[in-house]
Amino acid sequence: MADEQRFGGIARLYGREGLQRLAAAHVAVVGIGGVGSWAAEALARCGVGEISLFDLDDVCITNTNRQVHAVEGAVGKAKVDEMAARIRAINPACKVHPVADFVTRETMAEYITEQLDGVLDCIDSVAAKAALIAWCKRRKIQIVTTGGAGGQIDPTQIQVADLNKTFNDPLAAKVRSTLRRDYGFSRTPGRSYSVPCVFSTEQLRYPKPDGSVCQAKGFVGEGVKLDCAGGFGAVTMVTASFGMAAAARIVDKLVAGARRPSERAGQPA
Repeated sequence: MADEQRFGGIARLYGREGLQRLAAAHVAVVGIGGVGSWAAEALARCGVGEISLFDLDDVCITNTNRQVHAVEGAVGKAKVDEMAARIRAINPACKVHPVADFVTRETMAEYITEQLDGVLDCIDSVAAKAALIAWCKRRKIQIVTTGGAGGQIDPTQIQVADLNKTFNDPLAAKVRSTLRRDYGFSRTPGRSYSVPCVFSTEQLRYPKPDGSVCQAKGFVGEGVKLDCAGGFGAVTMVTASFGMAAAARIVDKLVAGARRPSERAGQPA
């Protein structure tokens, strides 16, 4: 009865069977930062029955501008633990697996298994993103990836397209290049990778040493890292919108009845 009350609005939107599919689904969110924390929040509020969270970082006070779990009292604690507690408060019936580790080529086999119904890639490392996408594609695990959400202020310029068809997104472009070079992905422009990617067409805004901002990268000196301490700025309106768009796409796939690879084994394609 409590679940029917809690997620009745989801059933009225996606149908009762759709809600049942969400409740039976297991989704992994890889990277619980400015994008992933909001994506995980959305999955929990849609009634997804099992969620695995992957991130090795702790909550930092500098995360306040963009991450849902960055609140007073959480600073210094593991992001996955704080997010897991929040999800359990949203839906006590949800099975949450917080994993304080990064998903890399070395840990992929242990963490990203064919028992998953879907994966949300919210990592900001090019190498890790490419490895995760290639791993999921080869095992027919549904994956939605995200481009760069920093340096932008306008959420209305966010789009979802195939990873091989994004533009104006440096992170997505670097991931494409790595997939082609290291994993044999097609070099044909516009050929579908069947990997939805959330990205923005907005021109990036760069911080300048004098405290102002500009839209030219030329001032960024060699060896300067665009990071939390002094790199791209970020704002919740954009990072959350990236996460919500990614969650929406994987929810659509789950409701449509996409099955995990382990359930498709031995069945004709």
